[in-house]
Amino acid sequence: MKYDFETVLDRYDNGSVKWNLMKKKKPQVERGIVPFSIADMEFKNPPEIVEALKDCLDQGVLGYQTAEPSWYEAVTGWTRRRYGWETRPEWFYTTPGIVNALYHGVAAFTEEGDGVIVMPPVYYPFYKAVEENGRRLVRCPLIEGENLLYSIDCEKLEELASKPENRLLILCNPHNPVGRVWTREELMEVSRICLKHQVFVISDEIHCDLIMPGNTFTSFASLSEETEKNTMTCMAPSKTFNLAGLQASCVIIPDQERRRRLKAQMAKVSFEGRVNALGYKAMEAAYTKCDAWLDEAIQVIWENHRTLKQFMEERLPEIRTAKLQGTYLQWMDLRAFGWTPERQEEIMTEADLFFDEGILFGPEGKGFERMNLACPKSVLLDALSRLEKAVRQNA
Repeated sequence: MKYDFETVLDRYDNGSVKWNLMKKKKPQVERGIVPFSIADMEFKNPPEIVEALKDCLDQGVLGYQTAEPSWYEAVTGWTRRRYGWETRPEWFYTTPGIVNALYHGVAAFTEEGDGVIVMPPVYYPFYKAVEENGRRLVRCPLIEGENLLYSIDCEKLEELASKPENRLLILCNPHNPVGRVWTREELMEVSRICLKHQVFVISDEIHCDLIMPGNTFTSFASLSEETEKNTMTCMAPSKTFNLAGLQASCVIIPDQERRRRLKAQMAKVSFEGRVNALGYKAMEAAYTKCDAWLDEAIQVIWENHRTLKQFMEERLPEIRTAKLQGTYLQWMDLRAFGWTPERQEEIMTEADLFFDEGILFGPEGKGFERMNLACPKSVLLDALSRLEKAVRQNA
């Protein structure tokens, strides 16, 4: 491989949120332990991005910045090149993060007391974005299928969407934490339901670049012109290229009136649609120079997934694992052991295994763990060895 995905990084004292949460949970944890919780990578950033940031810093000025035409060419070129979706520069609006955009989107496109539909188990900030805006959380749980292959309960979705008080759906595509990449056919049915019942869609597509071999990503808004106008798409290079700390993302809103409403909502907290100067440079470099790095990163993540699956089948068959279609987040089912969530976390912490406990994603996640696979293979193998030992001692 051209790029380095095997160097084990030491982020113990560099302010990493993921690592600091591990130390808070277990202050005596040894320095060599790597956590597998929050979704950022244990890989070095693409060197092309690092060089672009160095060039920016060498200019010696970090004043107020706005998006240049080259930035718009980069983001529209990315959606066209990677997904066949023709987007326009005026559809884009930069935000300091996808979660930030979710909060403002919920506030902009619903009224207090309106229902917002989510599909648990799902990324837990979805719940907060709804409830902290004074909206009503409406649950449409995914259907757990054979071998942890989840599907959308479209019958339930239609029932909920038909109620006029339910005005918004937050879609996760690919779905975090279960790793599904929704097919075009599945998305078409969701779109049909939402258009029929005038339910607007916020589609969180932050993991859309991390698609495993044999799967194809379809951006929800790209389905049709009608769907395009009924969607706010959230995208960012933060998961794809490990840039979360730069707080640079964007939303795509083809409908002019919807764009106006979102901008008006964000203006209430004096946000003017700009991100930091380095964020613009990093995004532009990522979307114009880093295709090869991403292709290799996906190979590494896929190989880690295959390694984990084989290990579980041979050594820990009690733990079921979902086949990863997208994201670098492995959904693991530990329900066979019958542990309470508290006991399960106690066992994991004792073994220096720091995952995201499944119950964070909703009650449907009880007995599960979400494991970050974006790490060197040696780190993964060490964790699997400790997991086997912990299970044997506590089963």
